[in-house]
Amino acid sequence: MKIWPLIASLALVTSVHAQTPYAGMQSRSIKALSEQQVADLNAGRGMGLALAAELNGYPGPSHVLELADKLELSVDQRADMQRLFDAMKAEAMPLGARLIEQEAELDRQFAARTVTSESLKASTAALAATQGMLRETHLKYHLSTGSILTPAQMTKYAELRGYGGGHKGHRHH
Repeated sequence: MKIWPLIASLALVTSVHAQTPYAGMQSRSIKALSEQQVADLNAGRGMGLALAAELNGYPGPSHVLELADKLELSVDQRADMQRLFDAMKAEAMPLGARLIEQEAELDRQFAARTVTSESLKASTAALAATQGMLRETHLKYHLSTGSILTPAQMTKYAELRGYGGGHKGHRHH
């Protein structure tokens, strides 16, 4: 008896029944977005869009406010940070809503089998523009945050966030 063909056929059967990483996503209301992503976009959360800033020593207003006590923010710093945070959310939430609607429209086109090369190009260009504006929104508020904190607070922020002292003494304006 040859065992190799038996092993090969078992591997084939197993791979046919294995789930893909997308299994279950077909039931999403908007296929390209999880419920968590929709919630985050609606709430104006960053979803990692500002990692280039965050991980290079430019704190974000949301995280600074979360750490306000540990950073020993002054009353004025808290007020300034809250204004930044509120402005960021006010700008990000409509962009998030637009992104959700654009993803839903693209999803509808595919579901209805009405998508064309031209509509696909227009939809993805619109999505890319909205994603770019949303990312810029989050990044620019990280850029503004550093001018409110002292160098010691910047260092403490990096430590509290688990980044170590890698941005020690840097003050971004």
